[in-house]
Amino acid sequence: MKKILVATILATTLLSSAYSFAQDDKSKRPSPPATATATTASGNTITINYSQPSVKGRTIGTDIAPYGKVWRTGANEATVFEISKDAKIEGKYPLAAGKYGLYSLPGEKKWTIIFNKTWNQWGTNYTQGDDALRVEVETQKAPAITEKMTFKVNNDGKVSLMWGDKLVSFTVI
Repeated sequence: MKKILVATILATTLLSSAYSFAQDDKSKRPSPPATATATTASGNTITINYSQPSVKGRTIGTDIAPYGKVWRTGANEATVFEISKDAKIEGKYPLAAGKYGLYSLPGEKKWTIIFNKTWNQWGTNYTQGDDALRVEVETQKAPAITEKMTFKVNNDGKVSLMWGDKLVSFTVI
């Protein structure tokens, strides 16, 4: 009887662990996680951890990431933007070293990039009162269509979001 009880407990524990691991394996999600990182000439390390939603034939601005509405700039958990040193965004707006939730307010011609003090949360839990900084940048036509939303961080501090036919960039100095 003891052997059956021990075997049952062991099997339950193993199955629970396997299920828990499968739930935590973010690479299996439809919008998988990704990271973009670079260290600038001034020694500031910029890191963006995000999940990559796909366009899937939808239209950015209407079907997904609607114009005029705050968007989590990714999928799943909030996109995390981190800088290792104090920096200026777009050359003039100060942002302290640390982690931020990266949100945006998409527009047809301009996007507002939002650095929110609350970064460790589900992406749709946004509170404007927690904004550390907002900057407005021009929307450009991307040189190529990008199905999965992708961030690129250059050593010169240029951060670019490419998705569908959109290219939205800002600088970190």
